[in-house]
Amino acid sequence: MINLLVQSAFQTGCVSVASEALLRQLLKQHIIQPSDLTALDALDRAVTTGRIRREGLGDWLAIASNMTLAVI
Repeated sequence: MINLLVQSAFQTGCVSVASEALLRQLLKQHIIQPSDLTALDALDRAVTTGRIRREGLGDWLAIASNMTLAVI
């Protein structure tokens, strides 16, 4: 599921509010596959550098920190 959300963000150039909410939920529940880690890292870098924009107004760092916590 995470890979699909990340692929969609790269295809559209945007992370939707709905995708961010789903990512938060999946990460909070630690529902990630090993293959998702590379995709999450790429998404984080793309958002941080402005290559992918966000629809949401919330703090991206909050999502990124959940990405790190999900790995532990």
